[in-house]
Amino acid sequence: MAAMASAAQLGSLRRAAGHNLLSTAGVVLVAAFVACALFAPWIAPRNPAHIDLPVRLMGPSALHWFGTDELGRDILSRVIYGARISMLVGGCVVAASLTLGLIFGSIAGYYGGMTDRLLNVIVMNAFMSFPGILLAIAFVAFLGPGIFNLIFALSLGGWVGYARLVRAQVLAVREREFVEAARALGASDVRIVVGHIWPNIIQPIIVQAAIGMAGAILAEATMSFLGLGVPPPTASWGTMLNDARSHLFDAPHLVLFPAAAVMLAVLSFNFIGDGLRDYLDPRSRIEVGL
Repeated sequence: MAAMASAAQLGSLRRAAGHNLLSTAGVVLVAAFVACALFAPWIAPRNPAHIDLPVRLMGPSALHWFGTDELGRDILSRVIYGARISMLVGGCVVAASLTLGLIFGSIAGYYGGMTDRLLNVIVMNAFMSFPGILLAIAFVAFLGPGIFNLIFALSLGGWVGYARLVRAQVLAVREREFVEAARALGASDVRIVVGHIWPNIIQPIIVQAAIGMAGAILAEATMSFLGLGVPPPTASWGTMLNDARSHLFDAPHLVLFPAAAVMLAVLSFNFIGDGLRDYLDPRSRIEVGL
């Protein structure tokens, strides 16, 4: 029976991939970026920090497929290594934001009353009153640039969206029959929330996490572009764009390739989020015959 269920799920996924080519392309692109992040030392043709001034600002060629920057560093190698920073920061920010959102959103939605007012009206609204990117800039400027400070700053402004989503979902299911039955059997609040409520609200949260990855990657690139990301000479797409500003017209390839990497990464996660939303929504699956 388990094998038949797995085969049915696999067939459903194949049909969904056939109906949503954009999400399939997103999965392929994300897999490529993850492969670059994991195997960068073996994939990159050169050391991304190696300086070779005689070939500085060289355009794309057989020797340097993406050209070189103002210090003669290979852009292809730096783009590949930049995937490490983007995937690491994006994954950690989403994981931290999702964890905080699940905790605070579940507490606010499950207990309601004064607890809900305190967390939702005061705490969440206080964080939402500040633009997330400005809050991150302020914290990184105070703490200093660095990858861990960057992750902390972006997570600090990103958890509220997850918390509000979780709160709304918990409010919708906390009075359902299976929750009342678990409560009548003497289950603890933690067991009810983790074991009974979370599995029934996980679908929209997964979609939000996929779309949140796109936002986190874009935020990391923005912070690095402003000089508040990882310090040089670590390769980062945002840092590469910042370094390319002064050569926008005489060496446009310095902007083209890191900008294309950011665009493809953001688009791929957005495509995956849209595909997951359609696949996990029963009404959408009925419409396309899944």
